[in-house]
Amino acid sequence: MEHFLTDRLISMGPESAMVFHKCVYIYSRLADQYGLWDAASIVKERGCSDEGFMDFQPWLIAQGKETYMAVLKDPDTLADVEIYGDCCFRGLSDVAYRAYEQLTGRNIYLDHVEAPKNVKDLYRSLKREIVYKDGIQFPREMKDLPNFLPRLCEKYGGADGSQIHPYVWNLEMSDVNALLIEGKTFDKQQRAQKTKSRKKGGTPR
Repeated sequence: MEHFLTDRLISMGPESAMVFHKCVYIYSRLADQYGLWDAASIVKERGCSDEGFMDFQPWLIAQGKETYMAVLKDPDTLADVEIYGDCCFRGLSDVAYRAYEQLTGRNIYLDHVEAPKNVKDLYRSLKREIVYKDGIQFPREMKDLPNFLPRLCEKYGGADGSQIHPYVWNLEMSDVNALLIEGKTFDKQQRAQKTKSRKKGGTPR
């Protein structure tokens, strides 16, 4: 696939290679969400380290726009996606680099940095299409994942799987620790709202 994409970008010219590079870069950044990282830790064979999540993001992009958007709207829909290659496709981030270098002899990363306004405009444009699941910005402890990702946990073991492949957040990082606490509060409020809504609707006859 990497060779196919590289050859295809070469045939399309340097401008297309640059746009492809920017789109992969931006879509990866937009997928950098703790709730999605938790989902990746469930489906990947040995949990999901920092590098593992960096490999997962381009893999998700490679599944196509419809799947990418659906998973950001609800990471639990990963239960409907065929899992292969341990969800790794870091090479997707390199195909435009190779194509651009062959076409121009220049470094795509340096030329990318020289046009920050264009990158920001494209970032805003792509982000407008995305609908994120409420709470996707928070990390969670393994024991709390069945509430946030019920289908994934049922399919792949979820919290029970942590006994085999332990995956814990680094609580020594103050920002992660703060988000874990904030996420617990958010989830508690969400559960309270659902309970209140069910009571308000009454018992079905």
